[in-house]
Amino acid sequence: MARYTGADCKRCRREKVKLFLKGSKCDGPKCPIESRPYPPGQHGRGRAKESEYLLQMREKQKCARIYGVLEKQFRGYYEEANRKQGKTAENLLVLLETRLDNVVFRAGFAKSRDMARQLVRHGHFIVNGKKVNIPSYRVSAMDIIDVLPKSLDLTPFIVASAELGEKAVPAWMEVVGSQMRIIIHSVPARAVIDTQIQEQLIVELYSK
Repeated sequence: MARYTGADCKRCRREKVKLFLKGSKCDGPKCPIESRPYPPGQHGRGRAKESEYLLQMREKQKCARIYGVLEKQFRGYYEEANRKQGKTAENLLVLLETRLDNVVFRAGFAKSRDMARQLVRHGHFIVNGKKVNIPSYRVSAMDIIDVLPKSLDLTPFIVASAELGEKAVPAWMEVVGSQMRIIIHSVPARAVIDTQIQEQLIVELYSK
């Protein structure tokens, strides 16, 4: 399966904004973008004026990198969003936001989406009583996500349990810390998704 194996911090520098791909490191002084807030490479400081196409491409890349989705899969999300009723741009973000790995991250059970993706792949979660190990699994309203009982004693979940409450949880879900449970109350609307993305630029890129 294809996946990115390079340095995550280079991706943040390329987009010239923190994508929060490294968990707690992104909030500390060791974050490379703090000391080198320009794109990587020998010409990083002297980039030419960005064209409209480049702005659209960079926004698409930023969105894909935030959610950890590769190009082929991202294109599939766009095409699905385009088929749905409503605004394609908003539909796209909702599809990405309801991925199981993103839900695990948003709930505070993992420090980054990469970590959440790994925990899901290793089969540590149950959705509505059934074990799910697919990070792209789409959650729906009234879904209940639990940590597998035998996984509760693993270090990542012990740490997560102790730190629950330190991170704000989106209004469309509820975290029951005593049970390490996530309850999905509704599918999120664009207004409550705090991802800093200009999704309309992505639609403009794919519409050409």
